[in-house]
Amino acid sequence: MNSEKQRLAECTRKSPAWKKWGPYLSERQWGTVREDYSRDGTAWEYFPHDHARSRAYRWGEDGIAGFSDARQTLCLSLALWNERDPILKERLFGLTNSEGNHGEDVKELYYYLDATPTHSYLRMLYKYPQSAFPYAELVAENHRREMAATEYELLDTGVFDEDRYFDVFVEYAQAQPDDIVMRITAHNRGQSPAPLHLMPQLTFRNTWSWDTGNDKPELRSTQGALVAEHGALGTYHCRAQGVPPLTPQWLFAENETNVRRLYGSPANGPFKDAFHEYFIDGRTESVSAVGKGTKALAHTRYDVPA
Repeated sequence: MNSEKQRLAECTRKSPAWKKWGPYLSERQWGTVREDYSRDGTAWEYFPHDHARSRAYRWGEDGIAGFSDARQTLCLSLALWNERDPILKERLFGLTNSEGNHGEDVKELYYYLDATPTHSYLRMLYKYPQSAFPYAELVAENHRREMAATEYELLDTGVFDEDRYFDVFVEYAQAQPDDIVMRITAHNRGQSPAPLHLMPQLTFRNTWSWDTGNDKPELRSTQGALVAEHGALGTYHCRAQGVPPLTPQWLFAENETNVRRLYGSPANGPFKDAFHEYFIDGRTESVSAVGKGTKALAHTRYDVPA
């Protein structure tokens, strides 16, 4: 019996063991019937991509290279920024059913490369352009095309010309149940050095806003590490390590809807989109200064050589 067969044998109906954690995180939670509370069943318009960074989900989370417990209570995923995008790259972008000439469609380049049945090892590749991601161009051109025409894909926009992109590999390995390592490796495929912000982030799915019986969990920093405490899931300790001599910086926010941005209501953060405001808008007050929250990000900026 090899090692993976042994791990499979340890997973039972009473004890998930190695399958307690796995690739259970959605690639896209926005625009789905899971989050649709519209009166007429228009899920796309009720929860568009533009709301995803600012609006707390109810029934799940999403993220690039996502990893979580089976209930999506505590979610680990990757955020990226090339210093040109208008938002952080946290989740997959796509067209709604009415925007695409062939209906809904994700407009990204990513590949799942390897996985074991127990999730003891996982590997995926995300291709991230070094120029600004063409969100508006993809929507406008696909909306313009008739049904008989081909789709306008990300490759057609020219953002990958001259290999000006990063290959970002994400690997997960479990030494034992509840002992997990995430490794991120980025390669610059272009001809010149380019900046890249690598930001693995942990998020507690918001259950406390919908059910007052659920206590609010907490992520907090302690001696350079992160402690994640949840009444049902338990306590976990997380650490982040960059390429020496760089050390990741922990930043904190709350997985709460930014009612100020979406609805014009007067309210103080930090909200779900605090990291977008911090990095792109330079609003340093958006991020928690007390070292705790329900969303945490380990930030490191690299000038990636060609």
